Amino acid sequence: MDRKNFEINPLIKDFESYIDKVDDAIKQELELYSASEFFEPLQYSLEGGKRIRPLILILSAESVGKCDENAYSASCAVEFLHTESVIHDDIIDNEILRRRKDPFHIKYGYNTSIITGDFVLGLILNISSRLDNARIGRELAITAMMMSEGEMIETRLETSEDVTFDDYVKVMEYKTATAFEAAAKIGAILGDGTEEQILALAEYGKNMGIAYQIRDDLQDWNNEDKLFNTLIKKSSDPRIVFDRMDAMLNDYSKKAKTALRKINDGPARTRLESLLDLTMLSV
Repeated sequence: MDRKNFEINPLIKDFESYIDKVDDAIKQELELYSASEFFEPLQYSLEGGKRIRPLILILSAESVGKCDENAYSASCAVEFLHTESVIHDDIIDNEILRRRKDPFHIKYGYNTSIITGDFVLGLILNISSRLDNARIGRELAITAMMMSEGEMIETRLETSEDVTFDDYVKVMEYKTATAFEAAAKIGAILGDGTEEQILALAEYGKNMGIAYQIRDDLQDWNNEDKLFNTLIKKSSDPRIVFDRMDAMLNDYSKKAKTALRKINDGPARTRLESLLDLTMLSV
């Protein structure tokens, strides 16, 4: 295993075979557009991702039944949706570094970044049409809309002096947790899970997504552009904010694990638990 790859993606050690399969599926999807102007930029944008959302989808499918080619195609769709949001978020946040390399807009410029985001949505629609499942298409559509809504809410709150913890959680739910929830839910649907299992895995994904974002913000707390930083600034004692964040992290992590109790015990459920533990330690 390449040490450099492990440092970039600490999930490789425990989920290497799954990540390899997801990467192969992504490569196959991109090959469909090898003659496109977007082919090389898309390859660049998809290099180095942790593939957490695809992993959640694949493991959710396995945990309730089958994991076939459709699940891997769907995993590409959720990763493409994440990629599209990263491209646009990096422009909004004026990022100068992403996965130890230039963000997309610095590498290719603003115009290409905006148009590529549009093209990626086309890729997602194409995959959705092949899956031929209206419920999955609806989940992807709702997720895309909620992620955009979250970005708009965050943009508004950045100039507000009345940001609350409830506002902060709402932004996390919309921008981050909704994609985790959709990944788990789509996986459960493709795995032919029962409605109870689908809802349980959706709850796992949602709570894991919030915990994931809290951990990320705690590790990057000195970033002036983070909404979390606004809460610190307005607090009379920043330690109170950090203590509350730690408590919230533990609470949402426990909720995610509790949701998995409705899933039959087995290797896939164990891997979902391990994925939660690993992402909480190594985001």
